[in-house]
Amino acid sequence: MSSDPFRPFETGLPLDDALAVLRQATDGADDGEIFAERRKSEALVFDDGRLRTASYDASEGFGLRAVRGEVSGYGHSTEMSLAALKRAAETARLAVGSGGGTLAVSPPATNHRLYGDADPIAGAPFPVKIDTLREIDAFARDLDSRVVQVSASLAASLQEVEILRPDGVHVRDLRPMSRLNVSVIVDQGGRRETGTAGGGGRVGLDGLIDPADWQAKAREALRIALVNLDAEPAPAGVMEVALGPGWPGILLHEAIGHGLEGDFNRKGSSAFAGLMGQQVAARGVTVLDDGTLPDRRGSLSVDDEGTPSSRTVLIEDGILTGFMQDRQNARLMGVNPTGNGRRQSFAHPPMPRMTNTYMLGGDADPADLVAQIRDGIWAVGFGGGQVDITNGKFVFSCTEAYRVKNGKVGAPVKGATLIGDGPTALRRIRALGNDMALDPGLGNCGKNGQWVPVGVGQPTVLIDGLTVGGSAAA
Repeated sequence: MSSDPFRPFETGLPLDDALAVLRQATDGADDGEIFAERRKSEALVFDDGRLRTASYDASEGFGLRAVRGEVSGYGHSTEMSLAALKRAAETARLAVGSGGGTLAVSPPATNHRLYGDADPIAGAPFPVKIDTLREIDAFARDLDSRVVQVSASLAASLQEVEILRPDGVHVRDLRPMSRLNVSVIVDQGGRRETGTAGGGGRVGLDGLIDPADWQAKAREALRIALVNLDAEPAPAGVMEVALGPGWPGILLHEAIGHGLEGDFNRKGSSAFAGLMGQQVAARGVTVLDDGTLPDRRGSLSVDDEGTPSSRTVLIEDGILTGFMQDRQNARLMGVNPTGNGRRQSFAHPPMPRMTNTYMLGGDADPADLVAQIRDGIWAVGFGGGQVDITNGKFVFSCTEAYRVKNGKVGAPVKGATLIGDGPTALRRIRALGNDMALDPGLGNCGKNGQWVPVGVGQPTVLIDGLTVGGSAAA
């Protein structure tokens, strides 16, 4: 793949010809665009003392969309040619039918960039990356004699996009991404436990391969593994739960965030449908989706329709005030787009998706919130989970949690799951800590078979009456 700047409308898809095809495809439509993309990515995995995986992937292509009412037509191809564009246009045109639509105006222009445009893959020589992973492996093993296995991974990518609209407006964006993860397995008396830490964002590799950064991640992974060595079986029952700051916001993202995306509410399938302006959470709870945070994993200078990202207040002081919108759903609901039209790649049409979704902090000391727990757990780390968007019901597993009785933090617990539903959990929030934090740059979000990078965050949150699943008596 060429290292020259990606200029699809100067090479394989000449601008005048591409514009003529797009205009014909969207004649009588409400909206449409050509989304051209070039992406390259590299991933290295160093596991158990050796380089296990070294992969490099490169792709490019385009997608052409025509929208009429609730229907979208979409054609895409990896062949960057006028002939392929015409074939895609024929497919997309089927959604327009006899026409009758009014073409929406283009998104406003912006020169504001939220991240650099340097290629993170080229940010360090390949041997330096391998040496860094090898050093991480050795460092983690030297930290504690109980470490029996170390896995370290380094991933970087650069996505280049250009979006062309029927009125001739076109927008470019270069989107870097990098991430480093460290996982350790410890053994004590035949019992093995795992700890994982990592992070990154829309940044280069310089910070991630700095020993100060990866050593901190290795120490954190070891700390979590050692905590779990001493963990007891988790209790079961309905009890008070304190959620830690930062990454535990993944529960907010899944159980609540998806229900605040425009398409689910327009179709009436969200638990929040029809509740605009009503109280849906405890007083003091404010939730935002913010794609404008510099260098964050979920941030975008412009979304995948060319709309500048925004800071959208979803819930303010417990009142439902907004949804995340792409252009199609915003038009159908009579509101403005919020810069949340996202797609996995040129082979996928956009839809309303989260960027960085988080809850604002309160004024309570986090230690005081934990001390208020009479009988419950303090959950500070989360793994996977499942959510039903129609009712917000969720099941999430805890990777680090502690038993709390009469305000005293006791032993760590293993095998704890949190069970409930997002709308009810929102109303049962008793207090918010003053320690709001964003996650370190870990999240990927799936919806309708598409995956995009996201961010989450929250303060320490005290909730009354969540069901805790475990194997021990409460």
